[in-house]
Amino acid sequence: MTEHYQIAVIGTGPGGYIAALKAAQMGAKTAVVEKHHLGGTCLNYGCIPSKALLASAELMHRIQGANGLGVSINGNVSFDWTSIQKRKDKVLTKLRGGIKGLFGARNVTLYTGTAMLDGAGKVNVTNDKGETESFTADKIILATGSIPARIPGWPTDPNLVCTSDEALHWNELPKRLLIVGGGVIGVEFACMMHEYGVEVTVVELMDSLLPEMEPKLGQALAGVFTKRGIKIHTGVKVENLETKNGGVEATLSGGQTVQADKVLVATGRRPNTKDMGLESIGLETDRGFIRVNNKMETAVENYYCIGDANGRCLLAHAASAQGEVAVKNALGKDAEQTQPVPNAVYTFPEIASVGLTTKQAQQQDIPIRVGEFPIGHLGKAMAVGEEFGFVRVIRHFEDERLLGVHIIGHNATEIIESATAMLLLKASTVDLAEMIFAHPTLSESVKEAAEDSFQHALHLPPRKITRITVDTEEVK
Repeated sequence: MTEHYQIAVIGTGPGGYIAALKAAQMGAKTAVVEKHHLGGTCLNYGCIPSKALLASAELMHRIQGANGLGVSINGNVSFDWTSIQKRKDKVLTKLRGGIKGLFGARNVTLYTGTAMLDGAGKVNVTNDKGETESFTADKIILATGSIPARIPGWPTDPNLVCTSDEALHWNELPKRLLIVGGGVIGVEFACMMHEYGVEVTVVELMDSLLPEMEPKLGQALAGVFTKRGIKIHTGVKVENLETKNGGVEATLSGGQTVQADKVLVATGRRPNTKDMGLESIGLETDRGFIRVNNKMETAVENYYCIGDANGRCLLAHAASAQGEVAVKNALGKDAEQTQPVPNAVYTFPEIASVGLTTKQAQQQDIPIRVGEFPIGHLGKAMAVGEEFGFVRVIRHFEDERLLGVHIIGHNATEIIESATAMLLLKASTVDLAEMIFAHPTLSESVKEAAEDSFQHALHLPPRKITRITVDTEEVK
C-alpha cells in the first residue's frame, strides 16, 4: 500500500530539512527525499566546507601578524592540506548525522534516492540500485537547490576546469589558480587559496569585485587582495580558454594571457529543476527557476518551492526562512517571506550587508544620505589589531528611514545582525544612532556611521563645508 503524507519535501538543503522539521513540529505527517548527502549544497559543497577551509587559512593569516601584538612564533608556520581536508570532512559527517538525528527525533520519514513527480500529489523515488518506491502527499515542497554554472565551449576536464563542487574537496592544491568570477564564491576562494601558497589570479567581467554589493566594498577588498599579491583583473572577459602543457591558458580581452594549473569557474549558479517531472503536474519554469509568490506558492495548487530553485535569493538562510513560510501556508496558516536578508562574505576581512545599496537606491530614484565610519577609529579595533574596514549606513534623505548597512572589517558577518534587526522592525536611522552599543566593541561602528549620516558622529572631526556661489549672469 502506498504511504500517504500531509507534507512531502524534495531536497534536504538548508531550506528542505528546515521545512521538514517545521512540518513535523506543527504535527504533520512528513516525508523528505534526498538523493545524495543530507544537508544539500550548503552543508556538502558550499557554506560549511568552505568555512572549514577558510578557518585554517585565516588562522595562518593571523599568526603571520602575531608579532604586531607582541607574540613571538618560534619556527616556521606551515599547514598539512590532508589534515585540513580530514577535519573538514569530519565536520560535514557530524552535521549530516545531526540532521538525520533530528529527522528521527521528529518522526520525519527519509527516502533516499532521486525524486520524480508523477502527477498530482505522487512522488516516485529511485535509489542507486534502480529500485523505485512511491508515496503520495497532500502538499509538496520543492527544495532542489542549485548547481554551479559552467561555461559552454570550455574544456570539460574537472581536473583542470573546476567548480566549487570539486575545488572544496581537492586532494592536492594547484600551484597556480585562475578564478573566473569575482563574486562571493570567487573572492572567498581567492582569499583562502592565497594563504595556502597558491598563486591566484581573479578575472571579473564587471568593473569591481562583488559587483552585486555596495561598490565601495568590492573596491576595498580589491585593494587588500592586491597588497597581498593576489592578481585582480576587473572589467575583463576571458575570451578563450584551452588546455596547454598539462594546465590551462586563458586569453583575456586585451590580449593578455594567464597560465594556470587549474581554473575555478565561479560565475554563478543555476536552478536544479531539470528532469524531476514538473511537466507531469503542469508546472512551468522561467529560465529553470520555479517562480513563487511571497507565500512560496507556485502556479500549481498544493505545490510550493523554496530556496535557490525559486531564484528569489540564493542564500542558505533565505531558504530556511522560506521553508518555514511554505510549511505554515501548506498547513493553513498565513505567512509571507518579506524579511530583510543579510549577505555575508567570509573573506578576511569579512564583508556583510543588508538592505539597499547606493546603486539600487539611485535606480529607484530614492534620495539618500550616506554615513560612513572607519572601524580603525575604535578602541576595540586598535586593541585587538583589527583596524581595517568601515561601515556605511544609507538612509532616506527626507524621512530618515534606514535603507541599508554595509560593512567590511573583522567580524562583519556577526555585526550585521544589529542592522538586520532594525530593518526588520522598520526602525529609523535615528533609532539606530540612538542605540546603546556595548563598549568596547567593533559593532559601535554601526552606531557611529548612523550618526555620521546626520553629521553627528562624535568620533569624527566636523566636516568642512565649502560654499560655492555661481553668478548665473556669467554662465553661458
